[in-house]
Order: sequence, then C-alpha cells, then structure tokens
Amino acid sequence: MIKFIHCADVHLGSKMEAKLPKHKVEERRVEVRKTFHRMVEYAKKEGVRAILLAGDVFDCDRPLKRDKEFFYDVVKGNPELDFLYLRGNHDSAESYEEDGLPNLKRFSEEWTGYDYGEVRVSGIEMSRENALSLYSTLQLDEKRKNIVMLHGQVSSTLGVDKINVHKLADKYIDYLALGHIHSYSENKLDDRGRYAFSGCLEGRGFDECGEKGFVLLEVDGEISSKFIPFAERTIEEYAVDITGTGKAYEAYRAVKNAVRFVPSNLYRILLTGEIAYENDALAADVESLLSGDCYFVSVKDKTLRKIERADYEGDISLRGEFIRQVMANPAWDDERKSRIITLGLKALENREVEG
Repeated sequence: MIKFIHCADVHLGSKMEAKLPKHKVEERRVEVRKTFHRMVEYAKKEGVRAILLAGDVFDCDRPLKRDKEFFYDVVKGNPELDFLYLRGNHDSAESYEEDGLPNLKRFSEEWTGYDYGEVRVSGIEMSRENALSLYSTLQLDEKRKNIVMLHGQVSSTLGVDKINVHKLADKYIDYLALGHIHSYSENKLDDRGRYAFSGCLEGRGFDECGEKGFVLLEVDGEISSKFIPFAERTIEEYAVDITGTGKAYEAYRAVKNAVRFVPSNLYRILLTGEIAYENDALAADVESLLSGDCYFVSVKDKTLRKIERADYEGDISLRGEFIRQVMANPAWDDERKSRIITLGLKALENREVEG
C-alpha cells in the first residue's frame, strides 16, 4: 500500500480576514504554520510517502522570510517524505529558490510526472500559454494508477485558473487533486476516476467556515480517499432569530440557547428577526457578553425594526413622513417595508448602514 496526502491552500503568511485583534492575527499565523507541521508529523506516523501540495502554499509571490524559511526547513528536515509542490494563483511566481532538496518535487508549465510504484503523479502549473492546450497534451498510461494535480476552480469554460473537468474525462485519471477552493468536496470525474478539492488547512475568515483539513489517499489496487479534519480552530457562523426579545441581555440569552460554543473556535453571530426597540449598541453589547465563551466572536445586527403605523400617524417630521410613505406602498410586503424603514432610519440619523 502507498499513501499520499492531498493538501492545498495553506496560505502561509496570510493576513487573516476575520477582523481579529492584532495579537490574535499573529497567533493565527503561527497556528497555520503549526498545523502544517502537525500534518507532516501525521504523515510520518501514518507511513505517507508523499504530500501533494496543490497550490497556494504561500499567500503571495513574495512571502515573508520567516514563512519561506519555515516551509523549506520543514521539507529539508523530513527527507523521508516527498513534497510535490505545484504553485497556484497566489504563489505563481514563487521562485523555488531552495536547491539541493531531493525530496522537493516541482512542476512547471509543461506536464511533469513522478512515479511511486504503480502510481504516477502528474501536474502542470496553469498559465495563459497552456490554459487551453493542457487538456490535449495530457498523456497517461491506462495501466497505471494516475493522480493528477491542478490548481483552479471547476468551470464549463476554459482559461487560467479554470478547470474544465469534462475535458479531463476518459483520460485514465483515477484521482484529480485540486486546489483553489477552500472547502472540501469530492465528485465523480468519469466511470474511472473522481476529483476533489482538499480545502484549506485552517479557515482564515468568516467566508471559510466549517471543518478544514486534508485528504488521505491510500493506493492498494484502487485509490481510496478520506477527508481528515485537522484545523487548530473551526470558524462557524449562525443566524439567531431574536424576535420578541427586549434589550441586549435577552438577545444574549437567545444566542446562548441557540449555539453551543466551543472555547477554541471562532464565531460570527447574525442577529435576525423583528424587534420593537432601537439599540445602536445591540451587536456590541451581545458580543461583549459572549466574548468569554470562545476564542473570538463577531456579532452583526441584522434585525428589522418592528414598526407600528399608528405610532407615526401624527408625526410631522421627515421620519414620520418617510415611514408613512413606505407603509402605504402596496407593492412591498411587510418584510421589505421593515427592512427599508430600518435602513432608512439609520441613514436619516447618519448612522452606519449595512445592506
């Protein structure tokens, strides 16, 4: 049996997108490096032969010295493991400056292959010059077990960072290891093979919620795959309806009843529903009350203002006229009217408006 790890989108040196305090941004950067190192230790323990890095090891073409040194030191310090590094759109110009590392296997703008017993791992780094031709130039042996590495999103069209999986069908691919999309997914390629995004190792922002990790591949006649959740922390988002609550503490209790907080994780809480009170500090107050329950929490107020038309019948202000005009519009349902009034009142009071 031969084992591989399919990993992608490590993004060493990422600036992080969760609006964390400065000290926690640095903590998370350290944790990304730590998780990569833990994955390498896992690979050695499990007898993995090679780690397939399907793009975006670094967050940019000119990574910080500490991130670059860290990666190449890990490669150098683990000579029993091969690291097959295919550059992605974020690190497409990374110079591969470290020479003399026989276990660092590189790719280029032409198809390159590496053999491991019955398995051949092939990959190509996409460019404007090869984005259209790479499908016709891929030549694989039907009798081998074929793993192919690419970086880009699945698309019905052709172009840089776009992968038309239909054009890769019937090419004798057993497993297509992809990078670029930061959530794990696996789908059928053809009658023989399948394609998968491993996702990223660590979520970096609230657009990267859910379990993160890598894929363990085992080749024993056939290629089997298993997603391994491995992140130091998980990022989660919940919408909590606080209709009927009064003030911030009741909203806080509604959140606590709806969400089971894990101390090590990061959370975004969206307060929804219709409330009868106005509290510009609602999100901040609830966020403060929740701050001790997890590593980091962000609360957004997405509630609608409950408006009683009778309360504004005699209001001769611009606010009253605005509310009456909105309430009288027959083309809008109650939810839309409530949303328009909520945003309009904030705008009239020169407060921050989120659509």
